[in-house]
This record gives sequence, structure tokens and C-alpha cells, in this order.
Amino acid sequence: MTAAAVQVLHEHGYRATPQRLLVLAAVGELRHATPEQILAHIHQTSPGVNLSTVYRVLEVLEDVDLVTHAHIGSGSATYHATDGPAHLHFRCGGCGRVQSLPAIIAEPFVQQVRERLGFHADVTHAGIDGRCRECAATQEQP
Repeated sequence: MTAAAVQVLHEHGYRATPQRLLVLAAVGELRHATPEQILAHIHQTSPGVNLSTVYRVLEVLEDVDLVTHAHIGSGSATYHATDGPAHLHFRCGGCGRVQSLPAIIAEPFVQQVRERLGFHADVTHAGIDGRCRECAATQEQP
């Protein structure tokens, strides 16, 4: 955890507790992870942390904009640090693989939505289902 993250927590009236430091470090190391995956990672060094603590900490970290989440497929939300570039998540319904692309590729769509509806869409938390190249090729074969 960086000093900048500690400062962000303090600016929002939160303490940089050991649990918050552990969860934020796990999110940073895993890059994209569910609360359960974060807990499993933390348990490698700190087995005393429980899942409800992870959920509470993620809520605080999201409140201060250090992490964000996306719903990628079914199940728990996937969390990632906000220090990286905004991106879209593409989940393959065949093999389950998740790939990412910069959110800027959706800008023409976002602009059309804004022009037609006056709606300012935030697609950076989007999870898009479909088929990856490999699964689509397999599906197309007779």
C-alpha cells in the first residue's frame, strides 16, 4: 500500500488499519479478484481475517475510490484497483476467460447514447458476455 492510499483514507476520515492494508495489497497483487479470492490470498499470510471483514473493507475502499468493481458473469463482483487505466471486461461464455480492453474503445457508443438520450454512460464498470475468438471458431465449425 502506498503512502498516497493511506493519505486518501485519512482525507476521508478513515484509518489505515491492518485489514484495509491487507485487502488493498491483495487487490493490487491479484489485479482482478472476487472477495473470496482476495480472502484466500490474504489467508496465505494472515489467516485471522474473515470474509465479512473483506466485504466491509472493500466497501470502504470503494467509497474512497481506491478500488472499483465490475459484475463479470454470475457470482460475486470482481474488484480491481483504480490506479490503472479504465477498461471493459469481456467474459467468454464458453471457456470463462476474461479479457480486457481500454474503455476508450466504447467512446463512439457512449457519445451516441449522450446525443440521443442525454444520458452520460459510465461503461468502465461493464462486464460484457460473449464468445472469445477460440470458442467462437469452435462453435462455427460443423
